[in-house]
Amino acid sequence: MTATGVRARTRIEARADGRGGTALPVLDGDGPLAPRRTRAHGTEARVLLVGAMSGPLGGDRFSVEASAGEGARLHLGSAAATLALPGQAKGEARYDVRLDVAAGGELHWLPEQLISARGSDLHVTTRVELDSGARLLLREEQVLGRAGEEPGRLTSRLTVRLAGTTLLDQELSCGPGAPGGWDGPAVLGGHRAVGQLVLVAPELQQGAAEARMLGEGTALMPLAGPGVLVSAVAPDALALRRRLDEALALLTADRK
Repeated sequence: MTATGVRARTRIEARADGRGGTALPVLDGDGPLAPRRTRAHGTEARVLLVGAMSGPLGGDRFSVEASAGEGARLHLGSAAATLALPGQAKGEARYDVRLDVAAGGELHWLPEQLISARGSDLHVTTRVELDSGARLLLREEQVLGRAGEEPGRLTSRLTVRLAGTTLLDQELSCGPGAPGGWDGPAVLGGHRAVGQLVLVAPELQQGAAEARMLGEGTALMPLAGPGVLVSAVAPDALALRRRLDEALALLTADRK
């Protein structure tokens, strides 16, 4: 920890173990982001990020770097929601996530919700680099404020690239000081929970999916490649998770 906040880096590498499973040759983290291996599910290695401290607070810099090699299957989650809080250090907090998946590899990034508490200022960047033939399932959920609380400032950018081509690059900024209209009908429409689900797989041929509504507050959009994006808004975290779970069940059924 420094006068400007906490610096924390977590690194996870998954590799095929040569016996039909997935090994974790690198599982390293410090401070507030401790990676813990949990029981494997078939050929899939599973890791939970366990929060050892509150945060991120103002001035903190957290980063997560995870990769899945050829033939590896990695499932990443978190043990609890991430709570962005104001801190004594000035300036915004940053939470940077970098995911890399090789051809024939598969990575699921399914953390719990990120909650933007009043007075916090957090910038989240998630960047995904996929080789051709890689698979990705990614879920992000943001909740603006705790119960009965105004939100902090939250900026979130998500970029997904496949074989050097950008499939998705979007940014959303909410809360005090964010560009006008973020809470209006064209963006959140007064809702306080927003999330997205990204599915990339070789069998999802470009143009196979059509843009459509999947239900109240939930829309599906095809990506510029073998993938789809589901975006959802909801009044609270529970409703948001339900809408994204329903969308994932539908997408999974469509692939069978």
